[in-house]
Amino acid sequence: MKNIHIKKTILTLVLVILLPLSSIFAFDFGFIVNSNASYADHGSGDNVFEFNVDLWPRFSMLIGNSGELYISAGFTYGLDGNDFYYVPELMRTDITLRFGDMGFRAGRMFYSDPLSFISEGLFDGAQFFINTGFGRFSLGAWYTGFLYKKNANITMTEDDQTNFALALDYGDFFNTYFASNRLIAAFDWVHPSLAEILNLNFSVIAQMDFNRALTEHNSLYVVLKAGLPLDRFLIELGASLELSQSDPGGNNMSVAGDFGFFWTLPTPFNSRLALTAKVAGGGVQDLFTPFTPITTKYFGDVLKHSMSGLSVIGLNYTARLGQAFGTSISASYFVRNDLATYNTYPVVAGSDGYFLGCEFFGRVVWSPLSDLQLTLGGGAFLPFLGNAGSDESIKWRIDVSAIISLY
Repeated sequence: MKNIHIKKTILTLVLVILLPLSSIFAFDFGFIVNSNASYADHGSGDNVFEFNVDLWPRFSMLIGNSGELYISAGFTYGLDGNDFYYVPELMRTDITLRFGDMGFRAGRMFYSDPLSFISEGLFDGAQFFINTGFGRFSLGAWYTGFLYKKNANITMTEDDQTNFALALDYGDFFNTYFASNRLIAAFDWVHPSLAEILNLNFSVIAQMDFNRALTEHNSLYVVLKAGLPLDRFLIELGASLELSQSDPGGNNMSVAGDFGFFWTLPTPFNSRLALTAKVAGGGVQDLFTPFTPITTKYFGDVLKHSMSGLSVIGLNYTARLGQAFGTSISASYFVRNDLATYNTYPVVAGSDGYFLGCEFFGRVVWSPLSDLQLTLGGGAFLPFLGNAGSDESIKWRIDVSAIISLY
């Protein structure tokens, strides 16, 4: 109850401050309408139809020559199966001030780790940054307990997953809307061209569990990613070490890796071929435990599972066919890194296979106007191309979306 009263008080203060600011300082205004419809079979044999419309108003203004105020919100109306729902959300809302080579941001802002699947999304907090001749350094701290749980997507523990699965109930809003209560702190260093040939990203990220639940997970991540551009080619290599303390579970160590090879093809139109691999380590005897990211990110469009104890190898081709048309085609193969990690795959009883199968997905984008974009996508996951659940049904999905921007 104490946490609920604290959240009510802080949310009230935020509204009192932001509403006058939006009316007094709104120098620029924009509005985005994003509608999406999908028809899918998740492998159960029952077809599922989903539809939603997102309304995103935004306000922004410059503060002298050294600052910016940005306020945005989101309103989602949707149909999930036979159920209608409505979700309000505060989106990116922050203030940025710069003082020469230094700067400061505070509010609800976007943050991503170098690998993009440990901690990525909007977070509430503050970040200090400084640009030097040896790269950009930043230090930030954020809290996750005021975010909408379905977009924050934090499912580190079984208690997190139980809370995430609860439907939003406006009669019990403060217990069913908000994400897991966690504090994130990060030190980042980015050098765009070390020795004029190497891009480096280095981060140390700490995560502390404030949920007071039956299961607990505190973690520290050390992350390094390097990029080497070579004419039409780009090679990227990244790795992370996670040191964690779990209850139950004790002290643990986990690893993750990231590899990418990108080739800009010599075609008369813009096109690129990419070979990628992402590895979130699984349990290896008593040495390693499954890698646990802070935010859950999916690397499949049809098969959606947390990057924990899972590897994904992908081949992707993208092309921009003139000013109005674009397309992409991808193939992603999923492999389990161990047989025990609970959230990687609904394993068939008795299966000892590691190979889950392959997903194929394609998209076509048509943008006839600068403020209008239409997208058609579709694909399928084929479990019979693996040995972990080869008797499972094929999963497929078709998406249609439209984005209209009004400025």
